[in-house]
Amino acid sequence: MVLQYRSAWLAAGWLLVSLVIYLSLTPHPPEPLSFNHADKLEHGLAYASLSLWFCQIYLAVRQRAIVVAALVMMGVALEFMQGASGYRMFEAADMIANSCGVLFGFLLARTRLGRVFVLIEAAWR
Repeated sequence: MVLQYRSAWLAAGWLLVSLVIYLSLTPHPPEPLSFNHADKLEHGLAYASLSLWFCQIYLAVRQRAIVVAALVMMGVALEFMQGASGYRMFEAADMIANSCGVLFGFLLARTRLGRVFVLIEAAWR
């Protein structure tokens, strides 16, 4: 099924990407979870959300492969940028958490969760 509000879903998705970039590069990001390695869970959830979001918009296998690759590359690039910033730390474990999140979001998109946008639009009609 074609999304009637595809442009709105895309715009919101790019806002989410912008938020992840901002939170990745700001000197003092919020820390909503406070336990050992909570940031890894936050990384994974953020990237899973982005992956699931865009995999609901881009349905073809090739398109989804591009989404997955782009998000993994974004996570790697942001980690290098954090290391170069002088106020954030480079952590390879964050890259792994980001990539695992992307894969998890991709897998979730193959379940009923991958139809949330379609269901929301159907409810609006």
